[in-house]
Amino acid sequence: MISRNLTNRYFIARTFHWFCFAVAWIGVLILAILLFHVTREGIQWLDLQFLSDFPSRFPAKAGIHSALFGTLWLIGLTALFSVPIGIGSGIYLEEFARKNRMSRFIDLNISNLAGVPSIVYGMLGLVIFVRWFGLNQSVLAGSMTMNLLILPVIIISTREALRGVPNTIRQAAFALGATRWQTVYSHVLPAALPGILTGIILALSRAIGETAPLIMIGALTYVAFVPEGPMDDFTALPIQIFNWASRPQQEFHELAAAGILVLLFVLLLMNSIAVIIRHRLEKRSR
Repeated sequence: MISRNLTNRYFIARTFHWFCFAVAWIGVLILAILLFHVTREGIQWLDLQFLSDFPSRFPAKAGIHSALFGTLWLIGLTALFSVPIGIGSGIYLEEFARKNRMSRFIDLNISNLAGVPSIVYGMLGLVIFVRWFGLNQSVLAGSMTMNLLILPVIIISTREALRGVPNTIRQAAFALGATRWQTVYSHVLPAALPGILTGIILALSRAIGETAPLIMIGALTYVAFVPEGPMDDFTALPIQIFNWASRPQQEFHELAAAGILVLLFVLLLMNSIAVIIRHRLEKRSR
């Protein structure tokens, strides 16, 4: 009886292992096919003219200069606001806030906000930032809307990273006479920084590819200038790609594929820099 149960368990474990293996590689294969298709369609349009020209009705003269710099402005302002607020909120809720009904209520709502569709944040940004605060279709309005989108992710990842730090580190610091803030700042936070940085990478990666909130707040689809300040109108790479992909001409579809390649490059560059910083922080903490 025991041997039969063990045989069944081993069979179920092997079946589950191969099922997960197959699902993972199917996902990788689909992603590879999509990347191959996008690269084949858009690689011919990638040149300096494509990066330096503004959008145009004529495919041969169309470029992503304004969309590229609008994306950089958007992500820069989003990171400027969301990273310190998200990390600070996570540290307070995990290390300093009392564990009572209010804290549990806040935890529940933050977890729910992390799963809200992005279009809802776009509607909220339209009502609050565009109309109520009068920011119109500016870079600042777009970045504040993106802050609402990614703040729950950063807060949750910060708290999870802090929970992963062994409690013995805190106890040792308290035993040596350190205050709670000194313990968190000098011992807990450095150990949790790699995990926090991972959450920031995922959050900003989500923000850089979102289109629905930007469309909802009224981001422009045609901009023939580069934003010079946070109150200027803007467009972004996802908006420009969406605009090209919605047109019937095949040339614009190929331009959309080229824009996707540029967006992927920007995303990979950001992630690579963050991974290098995380690797150095991990080496230093060891």
